[in-house]
Amino acid sequence: MATQSIVNKQYRFKDYLALVIPFIISTITTPLLGVVDTALVGHLPNPAFIAGIAVGAVIFNTIYWLFGFLRVSTTGFAAQALDDPLLLRASLIRPLFIAIFLGIIFIIFQQMIFSSSMHIIKPNEEVKHYADIYFSVLIWGAPFVLINYVLVGWLMGMSKVKAVLFLQVLINLLNIIMAVIFVWGFHWNVQGVAFATLIAQIICTLLGIWFIYRNLPKSNQQTDLKSILSWQSLKGVILVNTNLMIRTICLLIVTNHFISIGSSFSTEVLAANAVLFQIHYLMAYLFDGFANASSVFSGKAKGTKDIKLYNQTLHWSLQACIICPLILIALWFGFNTTIIKLLTNQTEIITICLQYQYWLTIFPIVVAGGLIYYGVFSGISYTSSIRDSMILALILWLISQYVCVPIWGNNGLWLSYILFSLGRTLFLVMWVKKSKRYILN
Repeated sequence: MATQSIVNKQYRFKDYLALVIPFIISTITTPLLGVVDTALVGHLPNPAFIAGIAVGAVIFNTIYWLFGFLRVSTTGFAAQALDDPLLLRASLIRPLFIAIFLGIIFIIFQQMIFSSSMHIIKPNEEVKHYADIYFSVLIWGAPFVLINYVLVGWLMGMSKVKAVLFLQVLINLLNIIMAVIFVWGFHWNVQGVAFATLIAQIICTLLGIWFIYRNLPKSNQQTDLKSILSWQSLKGVILVNTNLMIRTICLLIVTNHFISIGSSFSTEVLAANAVLFQIHYLMAYLFDGFANASSVFSGKAKGTKDIKLYNQTLHWSLQACIICPLILIALWFGFNTTIIKLLTNQTEIITICLQYQYWLTIFPIVVAGGLIYYGVFSGISYTSSIRDSMILALILWLISQYVCVPIWGNNGLWLSYILFSLGRTLFLVMWVKKSKRYILN
């Protein structure tokens, strides 16, 4: 039996790392889409172009970050399904249904989304005009982006790392090539950048569907869509995804609150915080590769009810919590000034960044467990622990910033964020023992 062979298979740490490295590469390619768009229009004469794209990117980053749980949860469900054809189909079709539904909702309510965003961001009329052009094109890519989240998540759960890596790299290459042609060749400016990204999203989604078609195990049993999409079947998927969405909402609250508080300081401190926050995001992407690998192995453990494999996954994740921060701290100590100068050439901002850069030395240590064990628990669909730990961490953030910021200013703000990150780890690790019982349910 196929399932039996998976139970008997002995995995080693090198098998874990074999997933980690491609997952890191594929994850880091994600933010490059916005970087490429910004860089291309950043060399055009009108500064309103880059401002308009920046505003549009904020809207889409918020939307897609909020619904990024579709990839994470699909990885867990696919890993749990092992190679059971019917379960694998269900693990793909259910989140696809949710992704298509959400994508259509975004298109229907696009004007409301844009108007609400403009009310919050409040750009000037020229920037708003170019943001509207960018948004009006890219909003049609929403169903494709969300579908692609599901496809990539499913392929990750199946450990098809080459396919995942290919799709993630291809979408960036296509975006770069078409953006150069449309912007510098056809002089379409903001509209050209938007169409290049939209076409890249569509092509990669279609390719993802083709990869899925090739890798989906054949079955003599007919797929019962009515049963798969029944409320009883969807209920568990929706609950898992709702818990992960609450987790993301908590993150958005903290991030926006951090920026809001930072804006009360000088413009230079606000700019320095923005630079350091971008670097902290890059660190988080490195952790994401370990979290994805942990998710795949914990999902396999739950699918086979293999407590030994789950304990092994917890052990590997603990090793990752030690290895990953050490790598990041070494890189940060060695190249902090160089990294900062890549993001800004303004001397005053660089000086302020270096004044507060030690907080990024602490960040990888305190957040490691929260990010990596998030992958472990997502893999077994034990998302209530993720939700509850993040709510507790949010409460810790609200209390600490209320106390620390008035006393220590920007240092107090960063201290509060470090405590929030530590809370994400401590409050999540509390559920490790209970999660072992969850494997056998």
